[in-house]
Amino acid sequence: MTPGPTSLASLSIPSFRRLWFAIMAFNIGHLILVVTSSWLLLELTGSPLWVAAMWGAPTVPLLVLALPAGAVADLFDRKLILVASSATMMLAAGAMASATIAGLGSPGLLVSLGVVLGVGAAFFNPTWQAIVPALVPQHLIPGAIALNSASGGAALALGPAVGGLLVATAGPSWAFVVAACGYGVMLVTSYIAQPLNSDSDVDSVPTAIAGGIRYLRFSEGYRALLLLGSSFGFTSAALRAMLPNLTSESLGGGASLYGILLGMFGAGAMVGGLTQHRGSRWLGPRMIPLSIAGFGLAGLAVGGFTNLVVVLIGVAIAGVLWAWILATMNTVFQMLTPDWVRGRTMAAFVLAVFGILPIGALAAGALGDIIGADGALLVFSAAVVLVGVVAVRMKLPVAEDIVPPVMTEQPQVPERRPQSLEGPLMVVSTWTIESPKEMDEFGSVLAKLRRLRLATGAYRWNAYRDVDEPTRVIETYVVHSWEHHIQLQNRLDTRGKEIIERSERFGSPERHVTSHLAELGVMSGDIKRRDL
Repeated sequence: MTPGPTSLASLSIPSFRRLWFAIMAFNIGHLILVVTSSWLLLELTGSPLWVAAMWGAPTVPLLVLALPAGAVADLFDRKLILVASSATMMLAAGAMASATIAGLGSPGLLVSLGVVLGVGAAFFNPTWQAIVPALVPQHLIPGAIALNSASGGAALALGPAVGGLLVATAGPSWAFVVAACGYGVMLVTSYIAQPLNSDSDVDSVPTAIAGGIRYLRFSEGYRALLLLGSSFGFTSAALRAMLPNLTSESLGGGASLYGILLGMFGAGAMVGGLTQHRGSRWLGPRMIPLSIAGFGLAGLAVGGFTNLVVVLIGVAIAGVLWAWILATMNTVFQMLTPDWVRGRTMAAFVLAVFGILPIGALAAGALGDIIGADGALLVFSAAVVLVGVVAVRMKLPVAEDIVPPVMTEQPQVPERRPQSLEGPLMVVSTWTIESPKEMDEFGSVLAKLRRLRLATGAYRWNAYRDVDEPTRVIETYVVHSWEHHIQLQNRLDTRGKEIIERSERFGSPERHVTSHLAELGVMSGDIKRRDL
């Protein structure tokens, strides 16, 4: 299956096509705003630290809001979240335009409005990431993600050029107005779209956040990707954060050249999005590590040379590899994740890669104030290369080898007991295993059962061996309520069901018993009555 047709086939689906064109306008508007505000801060202050602060401000709220936003995306109508977050960003861009027109565009105000913009983006990003797989068939998901990356690259190519042209001809205020219109396109498109409901879930937001963290902790494949993503996000932030200063100091250019450099990065990212599948076939499991190392080498070329041709080529190569890295990681996350927790896992991905960007940008800016922007870029790019070298030895999941989770038929569990059950519920399963060899085999299955229970909703798990009857093994796990117990059963995919079926083959079937214990609620010596 070739990359081009796979990607373009996604556009034949009307719901995906409409939102894809809307996200293109959204991304172009966002890049116009970031480019304009960063260049305006450079003119006002001349400080790499202020420029880095403005560049990183729209991603700062991710550090606090990414996980709650992911939980919200899994609990509520995703259409309404897209509408509300797009409206927030449109209003922030409008406020930047108004402040600039009125002559009130101080560095502090612009950075503050950038943070407000980031609040909307914090809720928008995981929600958008979560709905992409719902808009296309399973076999088109990698192509849709690659096409989404290509649209981001196209926006990177067009946004800076349009932003630079607007700043040069009409002034920064009109650039902010156009950016607000880009957010408005997504607002209108989301508003007229069909409801994009998430899976039914009885969790509160705090409980859903905790459940998402447990899912990532006890599921295979995620932790290595999150660690690598955050390391790359921190070290790679210097390239674009230092680009305005490199343009003026090392290359002696202005806003137009800065726009051209960002446009080259975007053009590379667009090519990267369209060629990511092919690159994945060429490089296989080393796709991500080699791309990261290559990105670092491109950064060294940009920071170490003042020849414009070399810098342009280095920036373009960095754009290609940036798209390869993000599209590959995104695809792996999407392929690993079941629908019920998709918003939270994608929020963790966005937090790991993009939430760390402002910290990396500020660190690069602070170092740039001491040793210069080119020196800071060289230091951080060398760190990117080191991250890529270390990643070669990491065991990373490969998208082509992943079998996506397939949900099983929902088990016959009563939705509610005849009378209300409130509070935590403990589920107790007992096995009687006579053979020592079988006991050793059961231990490995029990370890998998532990990870499964904790990943799908249990918040406490233990296993015990009866002191008086050593052949008797007891498993206990606790969920928040009877409804959460039903939820846990409904979250089982084929792999989870296979683990449970394997556990049920051990021991004597007639002595394998499962009990459900409701919390009695003993308070101050009095038993709080519960109707069972």
